[in-house]
This record gives sequence, C-alpha cells and structure tokens, in this order.
Amino acid sequence: MSKIEKAKELINTFATGDADKAASLLAESYIQHNLAYGTGRDAFVESVEYLAGAPVKTTVETVRAFEDGDKVFMHNLYNFAGAGDQVAFDIFRFDAEGQIAEHWDNLADVAAPNPSGHTQTDGPAEATSKDKTEANRALVEAFLIDVMQGKHPEKTPEYFDGDAYIQHNTAIADGLSGLGAALDAMAAQGIQMIYDTTHMVLAEGDFVLGVSEGTFGGAHTAYYDLWRVEDGKIAEHWDVMTTIPEASEWANDNGKF
Repeated sequence: MSKIEKAKELINTFATGDADKAASLLAESYIQHNLAYGTGRDAFVESVEYLAGAPVKTTVETVRAFEDGDKVFMHNLYNFAGAGDQVAFDIFRFDAEGQIAEHWDNLADVAAPNPSGHTQTDGPAEATSKDKTEANRALVEAFLIDVMQGKHPEKTPEYFDGDAYIQHNTAIADGLSGLGAALDAMAAQGIQMIYDTTHMVLAEGDFVLGVSEGTFGGAHTAYYDLWRVEDGKIAEHWDVMTTIPEASEWANDNGKF
C-alpha cells in the first residue's frame, strides 16, 4: 500500500472498529499531537475500540489526500459517534519501516456555506503540476512571512491574480476584496488575527498546507491553511483554525505542533 492508502485505512478504522488493523498500521511509539487523546499505539487502538462500541456509527470521508516525503496530509470529514459533523486537516508521519509514527491535526465543526456559497471542502481535489511542487512551497512560505505574519503586507497584491481568488473560509467572501472586507470588519470589532510562527509547510503539486501558530482575538490558536497555487499565484484557500487549550487540559505532553 502507498502512504496515502495506509493513512486512509487508519482513519477508516474509526468507522469499521477494526482495532487489529489500526495496531498493524501504527508504530508502537506513535506520537499523538491531538491534545484530547493519549499518545502511543495503545491509546489510538483504545479509541477505535471505544467508537466500535458506541451506539451511533462513526463516519469518515477523505476529501483530499497528498504526499510529501515521509508525510501524508489530508482534508477529511468526520462524525464521531454521532457527535456532529467536523472538518479536519490530518498529517501523518511515516517511519523508515512504513508504519505511521506521528500525527497532527486541526478540527472544526462543519458550518453553512460562506458568503460566496463555498463550503469548507468543495473545489478541486487532485494535485496537478507536480513539477512545480517546490516552487509552490516556496511561494507559500514567503506568503506566510510577508502577508500572514505581517512582515511585508504591501506585497499582498503580488501573491494574487487580481480579485480572482476562491475562498472557503466560512466567514469570508471570494477575492482580495472579500478578504479585505472581512479583515476590516474584524478590526472594527477589535479582533486581531495574528500569525507568529510557521511550523510546517507541506506540498504536492499545486496544493500547499501551512501549519501555523498565533492568536485570534487574543486566544492561542492553531492555523491550518491549504492553498491551491495556479500559475505562480494563490488561487484558492481552505482552512481550519482552533483555539489551543491550556496545558492543564492536555491528554498528552507532546504539544500541538
């Protein structure tokens, strides 16, 4: 199996309840960065067993999945034991033996379509232009520093093809104009969206995922942003942002990143 196939099989054990399959795919020293769960293979297997016994079946749908070196990054939809629909980005790291050794994620509730009618998951799903992977990664890395971290905000228009920008954020309309209007509205409410640190930038072809840390309205926040790059410009954006709980609430000591 490919890394993507293994990652899909692992998350599908939440729906199938196949604890033996989960155990076979995971390294014993599996590192968990979802702060609501314990770390290690046994903790993951226990979660699968718990869901298998729940009265409502868990559902899993993979919308997009990409591979970058020893990592797979995925855009998924979950409903854990009937608790409600959630959208997630998952990242899995594989060890030299091909087992899944580490996991990071960001989850949020599924919301209604945004002002432009886009959902949190619709749009292109297959990577193209794989020969441009590194150029697209470099573009997004620079964009994160210049624009999202605010080092050179005057460069913002250089990263876009005018107002031709498709937005999947639940509160923002398409185009640079939609982004500007949303930021102005937040500023009027005294809300700041601050990106401080980029932890990972993963890419395959025209899709690039940035994992960042910062604050939103003063709250410690994890930002997962997926961009699609077209002809050297940012053309489309999906995201999941979540508040990071206080360390006293963590179920493991590995940290969010």
